[in-house]
Amino acid sequence: MSTSKKIEILNRKAKFEYSFIQEYEAGIMLTGTEVKSLRNGNASMSDAYCLFETENELIVKSLYIAEYEYGNIHNHETRRDRKLLLKKTELKKLHRRVTEKGLTLVPYKIYFSERGFAKIVIALAQGKKSFDKRQSIKERENKRDLDRIKKSSNIN
Repeated sequence: MSTSKKIEILNRKAKFEYSFIQEYEAGIMLTGTEVKSLRNGNASMSDAYCLFETENELIVKSLYIAEYEYGNIHNHETRRDRKLLLKKTELKKLHRRVTEKGLTLVPYKIYFSERGFAKIVIALAQGKKSFDKRQSIKERENKRDLDRIKKSSNIN
């Protein structure tokens, strides 16, 4: 199944707020209208976060997927809890690291795999301090300035 455009929904704020330690790719349990809405790109991850319901059950909360515009009475709730699908060993490892070391799980990206399944990338992350954020802003501005200089030198 090849699509002409790749559908990716990013949580841009996550890279700024957290330093990622490790990323995991998980499946996500969705209903039909949610998948159709995601394929249209109607979703937002800005407020989303992950929690463990039990040791073997990881849930993403507050993930906004807009209602499908052609849906009928069987349309989904926009911010319902959605179960993430990972292997049991990965779940146990993540649960242990989250409880022990004060790390958190941040949903970072939703995309469709080659086979057409919706996948979510979650990151095991640690919150940045304010000086780390200032460093990130400084690096981003330096990169932007270098790109401007390169672009202006290529034009001349």
